[in-house]
Amino acid sequence: MHHKIEFDCKCEACKGTGIYVGFAERDGFGVVCGACKGTGKLHKIIEYDDFTNRGKRKGVKKIIRANPGITVGINPVLGLTLESFGGMDYLDWLKGKPFPKKSEMRNFICPAWWCQNVDYKKKPEWDCCPGFGAFSDCPQFANKRTCWERFDRISVNNKQKIPKGRKMLI
Repeated sequence: MHHKIEFDCKCEACKGTGIYVGFAERDGFGVVCGACKGTGKLHKIIEYDDFTNRGKRKGVKKIIRANPGITVGINPVLGLTLESFGGMDYLDWLKGKPFPKKSEMRNFICPAWWCQNVDYKKKPEWDCCPGFGAFSDCPQFANKRTCWERFDRISVNNKQKIPKGRKMLI
């Protein structure tokens, strides 16, 4: 069933005054609010359909748990296929199966980068990890395969738990 809710509310941008004062407006200077056109109120419309069940997405064959910012796509010239990105079969995911071991985007990122996006509690705190800056700037990044091997060794069913403050060497 489709629903439509309409209501008037106080403009958040100008706090209902019709006058906006931002970074450039100071020393007694204000500007007519662009969001509400000076009225102080906004008319909002929310439309939605009742949820009955999760639908299927056409054209999807494989899914990943998260994309931590990798923008390169499938490219046969570069040797990149669906399998290059990890993940699992879409139909298995629809059936409720968990992501299998080693289904992370291992060709592109390290364990710390992956865990920061997927499950921060599992993020390794190894002495070789820089702790700040871009993950790709890490001296070990070019050899991230060894970091994944270490991650797999200390993980039990990919449910790694590292006590806070404990550093681990590769």
